[in-house]
Formats: sequence, structure tokens, C-alpha cells
Amino acid sequence: MAKISAAEVNKLRKATGAGMMDCKNALVEAEGDFDKAIAVLRKKGQKVAAKRADRDSSEGAAIAKVNADNTSGVAIVLGCETDFVGKNENFVALANSIADIALTVDSKDALLAADFGGITVAEKLIEQTGVIGEKLEINAFEKVEAPYVSSYVHINKIAALVGFSAKVDTAEELGKDVAMQVASMGATTLSYKDFDPAYVTSETEARIAAIEKDNEELGRLGKTLKNVPQYISMGQLSDAVLEKAEADAKAELAAEGKPEKIWDKILPGKMERFISDNTTLDQEQCLLDQNFIKNEKINVATYVESHGAVEVTGFKRVTVG
Repeated sequence: MAKISAAEVNKLRKATGAGMMDCKNALVEAEGDFDKAIAVLRKKGQKVAAKRADRDSSEGAAIAKVNADNTSGVAIVLGCETDFVGKNENFVALANSIADIALTVDSKDALLAADFGGITVAEKLIEQTGVIGEKLEINAFEKVEAPYVSSYVHINKIAALVGFSAKVDTAEELGKDVAMQVASMGATTLSYKDFDPAYVTSETEARIAAIEKDNEELGRLGKTLKNVPQYISMGQLSDAVLEKAEADAKAELAAEGKPEKIWDKILPGKMERFISDNTTLDQEQCLLDQNFIKNEKINVATYVESHGAVEVTGFKRVTVG
């Protein structure tokens, strides 16, 4: 039997991340041959991976990276089975290393086939499955390219990327704020203009039905009823709809006995309230139409405009779980 030194064990441990005893046993099995010992550990990883193939890798770490000139960004989720492993320092370091490689490729498949210290990323995941004892896989891969790209990561659970049409003087502040908005509020599209009209119609009917059902129960309990909107998106608020809303507001003011000379001071607020009440879908799903998290008196579009000649060109968001 080959004599295995502590230095050899430590070298193998640094190369693979495996535990001391696993490294020692692999070297013993390989009769001291370093490369064969690595192969032994990888075979162990393959066996563990095969046994855990049907496990759920819903925990893990979300990572976002942007290249040196801020023109390309990537967001990935490295999945594992437990939150304990997902928070482990070595696991997060592995996720960051994979994200660095992800910056150089354009798809998840290309990432899995990319080189990671002489083996592919896919092989590295199998190797580390044997080391960690949990199923590991890339659960998400998103990329954004633009004249300026910014990122934000929330406690390694949510990662966001935002692309801008230009790099303005305040790009760093603007980018961080909008990326944080994406991470926090979970928009699914850029603007209400992106919605399919058929989807908006279907969603309107569903939301009205749900509120009316809730109101039946609230009425039975003698509680205040929820407002039932006529619309849910700015795309539905045509000039005719807005004109009617204004006329209704004026009629309401007249019925309340408000002097006509002060209507101009009251009407803007009433119209803002009408639009807010009837654009709930936009506020939930459209990044530019959401209330800005740092100042809810304005929406994200207005905040971006305040930074000069720049527009949001796209965004991506990935989450653990």
C-alpha cells in the first residue's frame, strides 16, 4: 500500500473540494497517483448524482455578474437540495466561479460544455455532487447585452440584470436602483404596450370576477367592499374612456356642491386616482409602470427620465426556488 502524505491529501482537497478522508481514501485506492485519485472522486460523484437524479434542487444561490466595460451581464442560479448547502461559503464560491464562466458564453448548454479547470462545467457539477452529497444543477441562465448593463443580487436568492440604451453620468446609481426594482418587485415585462390585448381582456374578466366574489363575502360580514375596476391596464384607457372619467368626476363634484372655480385643483387628483385604480396589471407586471420603490409618488419610467437621455432596453430576473 502506497504511503499517503498529509501534503498529498491537502493538494487533492484543494483541487476538488472533497473532504480530507475522501481525499485520503481516493489516494489510497489510486495507490498515490494524483490524477487517478481525481478520477476516483469523480466516479464517486457520478454514482451520487445517479442516485439523486430525481431529487429537487430548489435551493441554491443566485448570482449576477457584469463584464468589465458594463456591456454584458449574466444571471444564474446554481441549485442544490438544501438551504444549508446553498448558504455554504464554498458552494457560493463555486456559483461565482461558474457565473464568471457564464459571462463568456451565450446559453445554458454552452455553459455546461465550457471548460472548468480541465473538465466541463457539467462534469464539475457531477464531481461536486459527490463532494457535497446533494444534487447540483444550473437552474437558470439569463443574459443581457446593452450599451450599459447593471446588476443587483439580494442575499444570493434573487439576481437581476438591467440593460440601458446609453451610459449616462449617473449610470451607476441609476443602474443599481432599477436593478433593485426588478429584484424587489418582480416585473415580467417592460411596458403595458407589450401586453397582448387578448391577455389583458382575459385577465380583466378574471380579476373582476375574483373581486366580486370577495365582495360577496365582505358584504355578508358587513365589511367595506373592494373597488371593482372597469379596467386593469393603461392600454384600455383610450381617450374616450379618459374623457368619460373626467366628465363623471365633474358630475360628482357638481353633485357634492363644489364650486366650479376650484374644480381645476381637484380634477387632477381624481384622474390620477382613476388611472391608478384601473391600471393594477401594469403596476404589478410592467417595470416602467411600477411605482418606484424609493419614491412611490413617481413610476420607474419617470425616474429613468430624470437621469437624462437614457432608456431601459431590457431586463432579466432569476430566483432560487
